[in-house]
Order: sequence, then structure tokens, then C-alpha cells
Amino acid sequence: MLRASTHLPPGHGRGDAFDVISLAHDERRLRRKLLTLRGGTEVLVDFPQTLTLEHDGALLLEDGRLAGIIAADELLYEIRADDRAHLVRLAWHIGNRHTSAQLEADRILIKRDHVLKTMLEGLGARITNISEPFFAEHGAYHSHGDAGHALLNR
Repeated sequence: MLRASTHLPPGHGRGDAFDVISLAHDERRLRRKLLTLRGGTEVLVDFPQTLTLEHDGALLLEDGRLAGIIAADELLYEIRADDRAHLVRLAWHIGNRHTSAQLEADRILIKRDHVLKTMLEGLGARITNISEPFFAEHGAYHSHGDAGHALLNR
């Protein structure tokens, strides 16, 4: 089994990956985990601290090869509002339920949850079922000693 202890960001310039792995949002945040690439190769990821694997980044394997990282499509709700103030209000209600969300200027994306959908529709949101990669904000609810902690990266 191969090991990877380095994550390279998108645009790393180290050449092409010999294989890839497609991971959902929650699967891309890790410290130590056994992953299986599309071609069947197993890779033990072992980072010194928890980090988020970036879409189009790569794992540098111990033998020097690269394994590409792809953000998988996920079943999401696209939430739209009447105006920016309404969108901010919807974002507040989503955050108040400690729900992971991808915040954009004109929409919010969350994983599908019928209870949240009902609440948001009751608040006047327009909701569409979509499937695309999910890039939610990581909240302040992981280890406070982690260098990637929201409170340490202002």
C-alpha cells in the first residue's frame, strides 16, 4: 500500500496524475485515512494535521507519483432569495441549525434535507434540487488547536 503525506494545491505544476479519486465534501476533510483511487490503488493518507483536500489538487505519493483529487457531485439544494437582505436572513437560519453551507453572492447551497427545505420555503426561499460539487465553509467546530481553525485564520 502506498502512503501520501503531502497535499499539493491546484496548479501545483508537478505534472499529471497517474490516477484520481473523487471525494464528497465531508470526505475531503481528513488527517489519516485509507483511500482507494479509481483504478483500485489503495493509498494511506497520513497528514500531520487535519486539512481539506482541494478540488484539482493532488496527493504526492511516497513513490513520487501524483493522485489527483476531484470534488464529487453531491445532491444539494440551491437556495435563492428575493434580494440580498433576504439571502442573508436565510443564511442566518441555516447557520443557526449548524448546517454546512456554500455561501455565494446570489445563492446558498446545502445538502438535501427535507426538514430544512420546508423551513426555508416557509421563509420564502426558492429551492431547486441540483447535483454538483459542494464547497461548504468549514465552521469553528473542529479542533481549536488545528492551524486551519476558523478563529486562527482571520
